[in-house]
Amino acid sequence: MADVALVGLPNAGKSTLIAAISAARPKIANYPFTTLVPNLGVVRYGDTEIVVADIPGLIEGASEGRGLGLQFLRHIERARVLVVMIDLGSVERIPPAEQERILLHELAEHQPDLAERPRIVVGSKADLLVQGAELAVEGWEGPVVSAANGEGVRELVGRMAELVRTSRQEQPVPEGFAVLRPGAEGFKVEREGGGFVVLGRQAERAVAVSDLTNVEAMQFVQDRLRRMGVDRALARAGAKEGDMVRIGGLSFEYED
Repeated sequence: MADVALVGLPNAGKSTLIAAISAARPKIANYPFTTLVPNLGVVRYGDTEIVVADIPGLIEGASEGRGLGLQFLRHIERARVLVVMIDLGSVERIPPAEQERILLHELAEHQPDLAERPRIVVGSKADLLVQGAELAVEGWEGPVVSAANGEGVRELVGRMAELVRTSRQEQPVPEGFAVLRPGAEGFKVEREGGGFVVLGRQAERAVAVSDLTNVEAMQFVQDRLRRMGVDRALARAGAKEGDMVRIGGLSFEYED
C-alpha cells in the first residue's frame, strides 16, 4: 500500500522521479515498459514520511486488460493520492490533453472513485522544454517537473506530503487487522450405557489408522489423543479403570 502512486503513460519519467526523491533505484532506460512491477520509495518532507509507488506505464485500453493494464491498475487502488505525469517529451508526440484524457479514462473505467481521488497533474521532463528539444510536446500550461535537473521537484514533493497529510486525517489507516482462522473442531465426552463415547471429528480422525494391532500405530494414536486432552476429559467425566470407551469404530478399556 502506497500513499502516492505515480501514474503515466510508458516512459513518462516515473522511475526517474522516484529515484530522484527517494532511495529507490529502479531500472531506468529510454524505452517504454522498462518498469514491469511497482517500485516503492520512502520520501521524507519535513516531519512527514510518505511511501511513493512508481506504477508501470498505462496505455489506452489498460482497463480492458491491454498491456497488463488490469494488473498495473490494481496497484493504484489503495493509494491515497495520485500524481498524474504528463510526458512533455513524448516520443510519439501525444498531446498533453490527450495523455491526461487517456489516463483519467482508464482510471475511471477500472474503478470510478479513482478519478475522484486527490491528484496532482504535472508535466514531466521539463528539461526538454528548456532545451527546446524536438521531442518536446507543446501546449502544456500546468506545473512542470524535471527529475534530471531538479526543477519543480521539491515543490511537487511538498504538495504530495500536504495531500497525504490531509487524506490521513480524513481517512486514517486502521491500526491493525483481524486474521480469521477456523476454530478447533474439538470433541466432547458423553456417557454411553455403562461406558463413555468421545464425539468429534478430531478425535475420530485421530483413531482412523488402518492397523491398530500394530504397536507403533497404537502408540501414535495414544499420543494424538493425549495431546488433544482426551484422557483428561475422560477423567473429568468420571471414567474409571476398566470402563469401555468408544471413539468412532474403536472401542477400548479405559486405563488411568
